[in-house]
Amino acid sequence: MIHANLIIIGAGPGGYETAISAAKKGLQVILIEAQKTGGTCLNEGCIPTKCLHKNAEFLLELGYADKLGVTVSASHPDIHQVMNRKNEIVSTLSQGVKTLINIPGLNLVRGKAYFVDKHVVGIENTTEQYTAENIIIAIGSITRILQIKGIDLPGVLTSTSILNIDYIPQSLCVIGGGVIGLEFASIFSALGSHVTVIEFCKEILPNLDSEIAKRLRMTLKQRGINVITQAGVTSLSQEEGGLSVSYECKGKTLQCLAQNVLCAIGRQANVKALNLSDIGIEYNEKGITVDEHLQTNVKGVFAIGDINGKCQLAHAAVAQGTVVLDYLLNQKTTVHLDLMPSVVFTIPEVASIGMSEDLCKKNNLSYNIHKSFYRANGKALAMNATDGIVKIISDSATGKILGCHMYGAHASDIIQEIVSLMYFSGTINDLRSIIHSHPTLSETILEAVK
Repeated sequence: MIHANLIIIGAGPGGYETAISAAKKGLQVILIEAQKTGGTCLNEGCIPTKCLHKNAEFLLELGYADKLGVTVSASHPDIHQVMNRKNEIVSTLSQGVKTLINIPGLNLVRGKAYFVDKHVVGIENTTEQYTAENIIIAIGSITRILQIKGIDLPGVLTSTSILNIDYIPQSLCVIGGGVIGLEFASIFSALGSHVTVIEFCKEILPNLDSEIAKRLRMTLKQRGINVITQAGVTSLSQEEGGLSVSYECKGKTLQCLAQNVLCAIGRQANVKALNLSDIGIEYNEKGITVDEHLQTNVKGVFAIGDINGKCQLAHAAVAQGTVVLDYLLNQKTTVHLDLMPSVVFTIPEVASIGMSEDLCKKNNLSYNIHKSFYRANGKALAMNATDGIVKIISDSATGKILGCHMYGAHASDIIQEIVSLMYFSGTINDLRSIIHSHPTLSETILEAVK
């Protein structure tokens, strides 16, 4: 049996980043991974989808090349080249992770972990066992599958399998208008598919500010994406023309016929991947139960990232790992999940942080709204990217920034200024005092509060 100071199960962003930091601070670390280092984010999520997003964005830009004085005779995407580029980037980054974790004090173990005891971890199909005073569970999440008739038919895709598709579907029905569904809807619409999105809730991206979500939905419709809300999918069936998706909407039973169907109703904590009950760890379908230090009910065993169900974002997992490591080193810190930036890579992008106007109303807060539009921004006009809005919410008494929601070109980058301000309880006056370079898209932030 090999002893270490810290065992981390799962080498996704939260796992490997925490392992590197721990090793650099002098801890002996065992990092266990059953599949590929980098986790879902690098191999089957964030990175590959962003690669496809760029291909899609470029194709849309070619559509207005004539406005920029450029004549393009034809622009037909080659799906094999598209996927090859994606695979090359993933491979490059994967190799980078392997290099990063190849440091003194960090031992990477390949295999599927299981608990032998509360502080002893074994590797399936081997005699290997490892023990440590502290263990971090960072095994992430898995694709949530809609439990309906026909979900296992040929042609039904998941967010994982669609990343390896070798053709562009003539038509694609996306079940789910959340982050995953809308990103793939934007991508495949730009690649040439006729896309329909069916969302159960009243609005797409239910956790986003409803005004921004509505404006984005209208933009997607203008791009040719058919978005159906307040509709529940009941079954799938194989028809002569493809897959028929039956759904209930406003008291009617309707069908959507498509070559392929993408089930994109989100992800769920991967709680079944470990024998948690054997050592008494408490969990439910949402994830492992943890306290403010991310510690489970078993002392010395922690859970970070998607597995605890608190926030399914890679950067949230990394932040939580930092909190656990600080706790182990007697430097208690907290992770501000209420100040966690979120980005959706639709076309155009969506970004948000903090409270929405809907939430402010629900909590009976007194607030002010500050807006600006991309169409009034010089850089956006020069880029031919005038579709976008910035919406900042502040406390009406103190001016403290409560939230920011936006969509438009490079929203994922622009939001970071507000993230920094909110982390230090910044106000509208603080934002007004910051000098912004001209002409830049970041000026949309300043224009909103003038």
